[in-house]
Amino acid sequence: MRKTDSDELIQKPKERKPKSADQALSSLMRLCSRAEKSSGDAMRLMRTWQVPESDRQAVLERLISMRFIDDSRYAEAYVREKSSLAGWGARKIAQQLRIKGISREIIASALATLDNEELAERLEERLRKKLRTTKYTTTYDLRGKLLRYALGLGYDYDVVIETIDRVVQCDD
Repeated sequence: MRKTDSDELIQKPKERKPKSADQALSSLMRLCSRAEKSSGDAMRLMRTWQVPESDRQAVLERLISMRFIDDSRYAEAYVREKSSLAGWGARKIAQQLRIKGISREIIASALATLDNEELAERLEERLRKKLRTTKYTTTYDLRGKLLRYALGLGYDYDVVIETIDRVVQCDD
């Protein structure tokens, strides 16, 4: 059989050597100095790097003691970023933090820093923008689309209904 040009283009995936605990520690220190990481992020990275399971917890404890990783600091930064830049509501932020392995107590503490009035204003602004681009035939249809959109952003149902009432009433 002859090799074709396309066969030469196909490359095998690069096999990674497992990292030792010291290599993982130095890599995580470098990553954490550039951007906030949670303890869950660090554990996930160590699993992908195939760090021996017995060493993972020791590496994580060392990073925490040297203050490279602090879950409460991470959660506060995540809440600020996702609420102001991404426009997410508290429910979606909490869900994503749980996925990242942050404890419920730390999540509750970080979410307590949110200003509910500011969140409501941001939701109203997002719904007004969505209203301009949404195609609908009836007000019922419009309200349903806005409701699904706002709930997908992670806002509470009661706040969403109130805000939709204001937005749709002003539009009529």
